Amino acid sequence: MDNQIDIKKIIIPVAGLGTRFLPLSRVVPKDFFPLVDKPVIQYIIEEVKKSGIKEVVFVISPGKKHILNYFQKSPELEKTLIKRKKDQLLKELKEFEEIFEGITFSYVTQKKPLGDGHAILQAAKHVNGEAIGVSFGDDVVDSDEPAMLQLINIFKTCNAPVIALKQLPMDKVPAYGVVAVEKIAHGLYKIKKIVEKPAPTEIPSNLVIVGKYILTPEVFQYLKKAEPSKKGEIILAEVFEKMLDDGKVIYGCELKGEWLECGDKMKWIKSFFYLALKDPRFKDELKQYLKNIK
Repeated sequence: MDNQIDIKKIIIPVAGLGTRFLPLSRVVPKDFFPLVDKPVIQYIIEEVKKSGIKEVVFVISPGKKHILNYFQKSPELEKTLIKRKKDQLLKELKEFEEIFEGITFSYVTQKKPLGDGHAILQAAKHVNGEAIGVSFGDDVVDSDEPAMLQLINIFKTCNAPVIALKQLPMDKVPAYGVVAVEKIAHGLYKIKKIVEKPAPTEIPSNLVIVGKYILTPEVFQYLKKAEPSKKGEIILAEVFEKMLDDGKVIYGCELKGEWLECGDKMKWIKSFFYLALKDPRFKDELKQYLKNIK
């Protein structure tokens, strides 16, 4: 493998159909659902920038190019705000645009939803022999140290694929991909096995997979050779399992911070309230309002 250890690129798959959010997801992509006053995808990009990553490659479905528009400057809107003397709004717009300075955005298209591994594989041409980050659009982590940076720091010491992990109560675990591990240090594990949505009697641990990874070029070699599942999909977890069977080393990083899931309606609502009740602009009035609801 190349000796390069800095992670400067990230793949963000946002090509999902959002079926758990129907009917709203027919017109609003789930990555643009708001968490307080920002869409989910903005939290992901802010984490990316704080982690030192310079290039974002979105994996989109056909006709979903509007995601790039969100991160571009708006000269027409700026002119309108100047003309109308909306100084405060103009200030907020400029502050918003400054968040994304220094990051380049591009996209590839996944024509059919054929699995998370297939989505990632569409961006293989951007890898160029480098290790690369991957972050799915419905996992936000509220932490002092950005979640992706936590993975990058592990990668710099091990130079192997890294999977983000989080502990959950055992009764919640069967809904997730779960790992069997060998503990190396606090928060650092060697992955031994991955079990997708295990039966209660087959749960190997309470560590589940969060949708954030560092992938090496070797992972892409395995993705290219992967056989589709019975559903015709290429699944990243199955590719990792094949690598483990072949004796490859994969590490797990237990993330510090609060994992805010946005994969279904209830998880998204809980994440919305978590952030709203932390926000100094809204928390006091919102807490009082919730107290008065009967």
